Amino acid sequence: MLKRKIDIFLKKWKERKDKKPLIIKGARQIGKTMSIECFAKENYKHVIAINFALQKQYKEIFKDGYEVDDIIKNITFLNPKAKFVPGNTLLFFDELQDCPTCATALKPFKIDGRFDVICSGSLMGIYYNEIESNSVGYKEDYEMYSLDFEEFLWAKGYNEQQIEYLYQHMKDVKPFSELELNVFYGLFNDYMITGGMPEVVNNFVENGNFSGTLSLQKQLLKDYEEDITKYATGFEKGKVLAVYRHISTFLAKENKRFQVTKIATGARNREYIGAVEWLMNAGIINVCYGLEMLELPLKGNYDPKQYKIYYKDTGLLIASLDNESQQDLRQNKNFGIYKGALFENIVGDMMAKQGYDLFFFKNEKSSVEMDFMVRDLTSIVPIEVKANNNATASLNKLTKEGNENNIKYGIKFCKRNIGFNGQFYTFPYFLGFLLRRFLMGDEENA
Repeated sequence: MLKRKIDIFLKKWKERKDKKPLIIKGARQIGKTMSIECFAKENYKHVIAINFALQKQYKEIFKDGYEVDDIIKNITFLNPKAKFVPGNTLLFFDELQDCPTCATALKPFKIDGRFDVICSGSLMGIYYNEIESNSVGYKEDYEMYSLDFEEFLWAKGYNEQQIEYLYQHMKDVKPFSELELNVFYGLFNDYMITGGMPEVVNNFVENGNFSGTLSLQKQLLKDYEEDITKYATGFEKGKVLAVYRHISTFLAKENKRFQVTKIATGARNREYIGAVEWLMNAGIINVCYGLEMLELPLKGNYDPKQYKIYYKDTGLLIASLDNESQQDLRQNKNFGIYKGALFENIVGDMMAKQGYDLFFFKNEKSSVEMDFMVRDLTSIVPIEVKANNNATASLNKLTKEGNENNIKYGIKFCKRNIGFNGQFYTFPYFLGFLLRRFLMGDEENA
């Protein structure tokens, strides 16, 4: 059983006196069900687990209304062995997207208070407007992701003290030794290749090598296509599939922007915005929007028509390329422009897993472009991701002219040691998972 960050969250949730029913959303195969089941087994005497995708008969338990006693009565008709003990029973409604009206019952369960409730599903974002309208004010949301690099380090046997050691180097701008750099670059390269899907990581850790990882990743890519075929409706289905199959094509472009002309001749961008939003809501992609101006708040001045698309899992991006790509990455060869895309993809995913909305900036007149833009407590922070150690003209320009744009310093992620030149910090890629803690301080992360 992999140690996950949701384990800590679930224990804190259970301890709350006035807890609300919990909705956990995220892409398929990221470990939601297993984490919830293990938590339930360790913390409750009685667990009522219902999977609406596999146990379709349970959709009928709401036919008599949404009062708790009526729902319990109907569950016991279908499963007479089910026991409901106040204060020591968890109801786990899985694959909620197959029965979104179940969310209407969350309000009665919250008011009743006798039983704890957790809901989960693979495509929750697709149906979230319906779920939200049925349960507003009476539920708590938690978004789960595939393993981040910290969880990957846990899977490899590294402990909290060793991870704290990494942060202290980052905080103190203290370079690592050559041995430390080599070890963590090696681990990060392994993480890029495997990605964070639990089954793939488990396979890699147990075998001690990459044997079988590519076939597991290829199957996950097929599973995502099946979800699109099953859940995307009408004419949108073809557009969603077209965008999904062209993600690596967009990343191969120098500016990595979504370009609808790469999908179909004569197609217009606005015709595909819905398809991109579908993939984002399904938890399959991260979308990075272009900023119109360098002003705070960032979310208040982006252009929804200018965006880049990234896989949420870089291991799946590599698997979407030719079959030899995984071997190429291990041997550091034959990647050309894709190498930049891989590092940009994984840094973007590390940021998204820390709760960041993704934004980029490009000014055609001044030839300034920046991979990502975030903020600390008071200013905008440009983030540049480099596959090599080339000059950083845009980062230099933005930080030199920082006072005009509310920029005090920048950050460059690349394959170099820690440093600061008076304008921007240089950090090795593997510290990306600590970015929010570095920018916002320890108080927010306490």
